[in-house]
Amino acid sequence: MADQLLFNPRTYDPAHFDAETRRLLRATVDWFEVRGKRQLIEDYRTRAWLGDFLGFAAKENLFATFLTPSAAGEGEGEADKRWDTARIAALNEILGFYGLDYWYAWQVTILGLGPVWQSDNAAARERAAQLLAQGEVFAFGLSEKTHGADIYSTDMLLEPDGDGGFRATGSKYYIGNGNAAGLVSVFGRRTDVDGPDGYVFFAADSRHPAYHLVKNVVDSSKFVSEFRLEDYPVRAEDVLHTGRAAFDAALNTVNVGKFNLCTASIGICEHAMYEAVTHAHNRVLYGRPVTAFPHVRRELTDAYVRLVGMKLFSDRAVDYFRSAGPEDRRYLLFNPMTKMKVTTEGEKVIDLMWDVIAAKGFEKDNYFAQAAVEIRGLPKLEGTVHVNLALILKFMRSHLLDPTSYPDVPTRLDAADDSFLFRQGPARGLGSVRFHDWRPAFEAYAHLPNVARLREQADALCEFVTTAAPDEAQSRDLDLLLAVGQLFALVVHAQLVLEQSRLTGLDEDVLDELFAVLVRDFSSHAVELHGKDSATPQQQEWALAAVRRPVVAPERTDRVWQRVEALSGAYEMAQ
Repeated sequence: MADQLLFNPRTYDPAHFDAETRRLLRATVDWFEVRGKRQLIEDYRTRAWLGDFLGFAAKENLFATFLTPSAAGEGEGEADKRWDTARIAALNEILGFYGLDYWYAWQVTILGLGPVWQSDNAAARERAAQLLAQGEVFAFGLSEKTHGADIYSTDMLLEPDGDGGFRATGSKYYIGNGNAAGLVSVFGRRTDVDGPDGYVFFAADSRHPAYHLVKNVVDSSKFVSEFRLEDYPVRAEDVLHTGRAAFDAALNTVNVGKFNLCTASIGICEHAMYEAVTHAHNRVLYGRPVTAFPHVRRELTDAYVRLVGMKLFSDRAVDYFRSAGPEDRRYLLFNPMTKMKVTTEGEKVIDLMWDVIAAKGFEKDNYFAQAAVEIRGLPKLEGTVHVNLALILKFMRSHLLDPTSYPDVPTRLDAADDSFLFRQGPARGLGSVRFHDWRPAFEAYAHLPNVARLREQADALCEFVTTAAPDEAQSRDLDLLLAVGQLFALVVHAQLVLEQSRLTGLDEDVLDELFAVLVRDFSSHAVELHGKDSATPQQQEWALAAVRRPVVAPERTDRVWQRVEALSGAYEMAQ
C-alpha cells in the first residue's frame, strides 16, 4: 500500500483540485515518466537546455494556466487561469521530484512575472499574458555581480532620452532564463534622480540587439546568466514601476517567489527517499539486510519524519499565504520559514539517507547523486539562511508574547485567485504584524509526550525573551542572534506542523516521533547558544536548563519504522 504522506507517481491523483488542474498535474507527471530516468539523468549530466520540457509546457499551456492571474486571463477559454498558490506548490513538488533544473526554469519565470503583475502598466500586463500563452519563459533581473541582491547599490543606470523614455546600460548576474526570456523584469536607477525616487523596474527582451548575453555562470542545464544592456531603449510603455514602488516590487516579488523553494525541496527528498530505502532494504551485509542495523533504522526513520514535517509545515503555510490581506500579514513570518527552515530540513533528510547508502549516493545512474547536489542550492537561493533567519527574528517577541485573535484559517484548496500577493503594498511595517496564539496548537496534542516536552522548551524560550534577551550590544552580534533565531524557528515550525496534523488527522505515532527529533534539535541549538562568545552567564544558564531528552518509546518507533520499510520498492522510475 502506497504511503499517503509522500508523493508517488504511481498512485498520484490530485482529486482535491479542479478538473483542469488535475489534468495538467497528471500530464506533467506522465511526461516525465514517459521520458524515463535514463534520459533525465543524461540531460542532467550533459547540461542540456530544457527545450523539450518547455515545449511540453507550451503545448499544454501549463505555465500560462498556472501563472496568469484571473484578471489578466479573462478571454474566451481562459476560465482556468489563475494564480493559485496551492496548485503552484503541487507543481513545485512534482518538478523538484524529477529534477531541479525543470523547477528552476519555472521558478525564475514566477520571479520575472512578479513585477509585471504588481504593475499598473496595463499594456505590460497584457504583453506578459500573451507571452505566457505563447509558451515563453520570463526572468528577474535584480542581482548584480558586484553587489549581489543589494538593490540599494544597483549599477544598472537609466539615462533619460528626452522623449519620455530612457537608455539603460549595465549588467546583471545570476539571472535564470536570461538566455531565452521573452520578458526580463530589470531593476535599475535613473541617473538624473537621487535616492529611492530614482529606482525603476522595466521590461526588457532578451532577443533585442542591445541585450548582450555574456555567459551561463553555472555548469548546469539551468541557464543562470550574466547579461549586459548597452544603450538599451526603455520606452515609457516598458516601465513597470518607479521610485519606492520599484523597491517594494522587488521585495514583494521575492516574498512570492521564495515560497516555492520549500516544495521543490520536498520533491527532491521524496524521490531520493524511494531510492535510498529500496537500496538499503535490499542490500545484505554480514548476512542481514542493511535496514536490520539499529543505526540505519534510526537514520531512515528520522529522515522520514523530518520529510513529513516539511510537508505538513509547507501545506499549512499555503493556507496563510492564500488567506493573507492588509489586516493579516502573518505570511511574512511563515514565508521565510518555508525558505529557511524547510530547505535546511531537506539538507538534513538527504544527509541522513546518504549516511545509509554511502557510495551508492555517488552512482551516475541514480537520481540520488543529483539530489545530493541540488538540495544544497535551495537554502542559498532567494536570500541566504542567515538573511531569512534575521528576518524571522523580527517577529519573535510579537509571535511568542503578544498574540491577538484572528478567525480560524481553513485549508485553502479552493479554485481562487491569490490576488493579494500582487498588491502587498509597501515592504515595511514588520513590527506591526500580529499573530494568533501558538499555544492551542500544542495543547491539542498535549497527550503526546514529545509534543509536551517541546512545549516545555517553547515556554522556556518565552522566559528567555522576557528575562534574558540579548541586550543592545548583543543585538549587533549576528552570530549570537542567529542561534536564538534557530530556537524560535523551531517553535514556529512545530506550531504549523501541529495545526496541519489536526486538519489532516495525521497518525499520532508519526507526529510524536517527529517531535522527538524536534526536541533533540531544540536542545542542540540551546547548547550552541551556550557556547557563543558573547553569551552572558544568565543566558548560558538558561541554555543548559532548556536541554531536554525526548521521550523514547520503542514500540512507537517500530510502528513508524514499518511505514519507512514499506517504501522499499514502492516506486522506481521507469528507465
